[in-house]
Amino acid sequence: MKTQPMQLLDYLPTIADFPKPGIQFRDISPLLGDPAAFAEAIRHMAAIAQQFDYSHIVGVESRGFVFASALALHNQKSLVLVRKPNKLPLASHRESYGLEYGSDALEIQSTSLPTGSRALLIDDVLATGGTLIAASQLVKQVGAHAIASICLLEIECLGGRDRLESHGIVSHAVLKTP
Repeated sequence: MKTQPMQLLDYLPTIADFPKPGIQFRDISPLLGDPAAFAEAIRHMAAIAQQFDYSHIVGVESRGFVFASALALHNQKSLVLVRKPNKLPLASHRESYGLEYGSDALEIQSTSLPTGSRALLIDDVLATGGTLIAASQLVKQVGAHAIASICLLEIECLGGRDRLESHGIVSHAVLKTP
């Protein structure tokens, strides 16, 4: 008997008007709560990652940490965290960016990536691309190279992929929604 492939999008329900009116938030909690779905998502991300030559995985706070840490362990790569402001204990670089519902900033410790290293950026959802562009700028500030990004889900109508590509960042997603 042949089994149906797992429909990962079924594990990402939409929550209307969160965190602000008009935003359609994708909740990753059901996916993370199902070990088979989570493992399947990481297998898909690992398959995408195979096409790149990289030394480090950079996880973007906070939901990107979950996927980045699992992928780093799966692929036996070093993990670096890009955090919200004032969370890192050592000297760091800061980059501000716009969101579809406001603005924010990210930081990376100055010594977190060796000069010349090649980083794969990981986040949960690609919306407008601002978060990943900021993360790539931080990687550049510490003397490393952001070679590509992988997200679990891309919301295509928000144009994030085009924005990333205009900044020279190759972008992939396991799942896409219009």
